[in-house]
Amino acid sequence: MTVLEGLEAGTVDLAFRRWAKPNVRQGDTMRTGAGLIAVDSVEIVDPAAITEADARRSGAESANAVRGTLRGPADAPVYRIRLRYLGPDPRHALSADDELSEKDVAAIGKKLSKMDKRRSWTHETLRLIDGQPGRRAQELADLLGREKDPLKLDIRKLKDLGLTLSLETGYRISPRGAAYLRAISEDPGRTR
Repeated sequence: MTVLEGLEAGTVDLAFRRWAKPNVRQGDTMRTGAGLIAVDSVEIVDPAAITEADARRSGAESANAVRGTLRGPADAPVYRIRLRYLGPDPRHALSADDELSEKDVAAIGKKLSKMDKRRSWTHETLRLIDGQPGRRAQELADLLGREKDPLKLDIRKLKDLGLTLSLETGYRISPRGAAYLRAISEDPGRTR
């Protein structure tokens, strides 16, 4: 069982990380492959104080295995992070919803128009991902004449609307995104 599967099943509720400064805070919510995860606490611990029970609660076989996976500078603090599974990522259900009403299409178009305020990129990016599924971010960036990291942030915005899906390598259009592109191609009066 993977750590993500353990989080979902409730058998994993701890993580240990060595960071110069904490990357998460109590109260944060994270989206993972398993779903939404809440950060209930973040505290500095002595790595030697990690118990066998702590290790099992983090999905590791032993306390030594946990200590062996800690990365980062040896003098950086080790954090014990208490986690809680909140449920599936709502973007999964949203991205699967391909039954779009005219109102849905208009609402998506309005959100994309807001994203396009400073520069138009949303529809071109959606069409490129639709036409070339599995392309890596760098390849998409090269085709669009953009920098990779800002493009990845923009694609994440499209994913938040349920329009794209992340693959092991690259991206593809979601069923919702495909339905949206079909709807705007069938009605020349819609925003493109």
